[in-house]
Amino acid sequence: MGKRKAIHVVPTEGEKDWGVRSEGSPRLIKKFSNKQDAIDYGREIAKKASLGQLKIHDKKGKFQTEYTYGRDPYPPKGGLKFSCIGLKLFIY
Repeated sequence: MGKRKAIHVVPTEGEKDWGVRSEGSPRLIKKFSNKQDAIDYGREIAKKASLGQLKIHDKKGKFQTEYTYGRDPYPPKGGLKFSCIGLKLFIY
């Protein structure tokens, strides 16, 4: 399985804007005035990759959440078996 293309949505330095960048690159791909527009753009890029990942940071730059796109190796071979009875979830 290949490596995921990770895209980050980050706050810009000293500004109130948001940027989208590739993992490992300090340069922004594009800059936005609001976070939701940056997330939408980053999601488009991540979804176009065969294995994409969108990592969203908060306004202080701390990791907030991530989304993965494309074929995910989980559940592992053999599958994951579970049953749900009422509010209890049993995994075996």
